[in-house]
Amino acid sequence: MASPVKAAPRSSVSRPVKAAPRAGRRERHRNETRDRLYRAALALFAERGFLETTVEDITEAADVGKGTFFNYFPTKEHILAEFGGQRTAAVERTLLQARATKGPVLDVFRELVGDAVGQADKSPALLRAIFAAHASCTSVRAELVKRSHVGRRILAQIFLLAQERGEIRRDIPAMDLARMTQRIFMGVTMSWAIKPDSTLRKTAEQIWDFIQPNLLPAEPRAARKRPRRSKA
Repeated sequence: MASPVKAAPRSSVSRPVKAAPRAGRRERHRNETRDRLYRAALALFAERGFLETTVEDITEAADVGKGTFFNYFPTKEHILAEFGGQRTAAVERTLLQARATKGPVLDVFRELVGDAVGQADKSPALLRAIFAAHASCTSVRAELVKRSHVGRRILAQIFLLAQERGEIRRDIPAMDLARMTQRIFMGVTMSWAIKPDSTLRKTAEQIWDFIQPNLLPAEPRAARKRPRRSKA
């Protein structure tokens, strides 16, 4: 008679099954807490200003202990670093989309501009507070400069791709185009934050539609400028 098959020990079956859900819940809780702190901070920056907002204000608004803040952000300046990081991520996603698209690169770029590099859904008050923080806080300004350089290099790759595909002029280096475009739209965002006549998306798209013809190669650009003959 065949010997009976021995059942596997319980511990070898149950442990892996229970461990995964616990880790998942813990990670979700951390993400939720971090997001709550981040959102509370941005809301307070918009309401009171960056310099006037304390870490205690943020933790109180997020309904967490003061010490909890430092588990996620070393200082309140790191909230702005997170904000800047999300803007950089938006540019990186656009580069990936531009590389993948079979259509015009400039169409993909226009969507980035319309989104004002991930800021189109932000309030004028928040953007004013962030610009004020950049102007008044040396450490925040240094972070802005660093992230601007990163964003500019990514933008240059998008422009270079458009040049390689013959969509835009090649007489201006891609890095110079990136620098000029970045400065233009930083000014657009600041101007809109001071006096928002319409949505930031609409404002940014209007400016883009104005400057895009000047990016075209020489021949298409000349054709656009050629006056139409009046009918006899």
